[in-house]
Amino acid sequence: MKIRKNTSDRPGAALLVVLFIVMAITITALGFISQSDVELACGQNMVLHKQMDYLAESGLEHARGLILNPQDVASEYWAGSAGLQLVSGSDYYDVAVTRDSNDLCNYIIDCNSYRLDGMEKVGRSRLRAELRLDPCIAYWVSSNTTVFSNMNIKGDVYCGGTLTNSGTINGDVFAVGTISGTSPQGQEKPAAQAGVIWPNLVVGEFQPAYYIGPTSYPAHQIVDADIPSSSLEGVWYRTGDVTMPGNVTISGTLVVNGDLTISGANNVITAEPRFPALLVTGQVVMEQGSALVVNGLAQIGQGISIDAGAASASIQVAGGLFIANGGVTSDKVLVNITGAPAIASIEIWSETGVPRRWGPAGGAFFRSVERIR
Repeated sequence: MKIRKNTSDRPGAALLVVLFIVMAITITALGFISQSDVELACGQNMVLHKQMDYLAESGLEHARGLILNPQDVASEYWAGSAGLQLVSGSDYYDVAVTRDSNDLCNYIIDCNSYRLDGMEKVGRSRLRAELRLDPCIAYWVSSNTTVFSNMNIKGDVYCGGTLTNSGTINGDVFAVGTISGTSPQGQEKPAAQAGVIWPNLVVGEFQPAYYIGPTSYPAHQIVDADIPSSSLEGVWYRTGDVTMPGNVTISGTLVVNGDLTISGANNVITAEPRFPALLVTGQVVMEQGSALVVNGLAQIGQGISIDAGAASASIQVAGGLFIANGGVTSDKVLVNITGAPAIASIEIWSETGVPRRWGPAGGAFFRSVERIR
């Protein structure tokens, strides 16, 4: 009779069982380790993307600061730059800024942030934002005023008294007193919310000399009662009343310590960067058929009127029109004003070498911020 042996009594069987258990534990442990590595990598990627998101947001704030302070850039407004850094290292951001051609108080900002790993960009984040300068004062009158039906204003309006509106105001109205007539396309707000002060330009800052940094430059004096019908450059000043007869082009600043009469057409004043375009302590008088174009900041002491008997004249301002008293006082003057803080912002130097800055924008906010994949 055969006797069957118990297999469990075979030598080495227990060792095999132990080996199988160890192998199962090892495989399970490797699985946990692999999963942990994946989770660690995911966590590192999440941290990297968060860092790049914050860096892209910092790029938007960088652009916001320079758009609000165009005096800090050489061009009309900051169009952006590439390879920027907050701190030294391998993290960079590129910024591209585009101004809205239909609304010069609006900007589109694209910011791309990334980390350089060798020559490869990793962990990218891209944000696109619409920045609105607000308030963005295009027309300022320190007293009671009327916006006539032939006045078109793109930007915000400040009135130091009561305002009667029959024209087009594509923006908010800030007024000390009441606002009546046609409603603006924006909101009606108290004057205290404007956040912009009077430019307070004075003749002595430009004549007989002006400063850029510690260096003094002589201004050009207008001796005759008529400004020459030609192309002029630099700062020009007149002590007393003066007439702009037509076909006058000034690339710089015109300062009149008196009244300025516009008697002809094709008159253009374009400010140099950080300088105003026009300073008149008296009034601007428009004669029949006359026209004036101002690119930059215009500060006028006693308003804009039309000569008795004249039926039409026109003035166009891209930048800002700031009038102490009266504003535009005739409905026969065709007026177009476009708020453009980038060209209306100024930096005036004193003989001590200390600059004074001013701008028509009281603040800025992001209308929208979106992530671009």
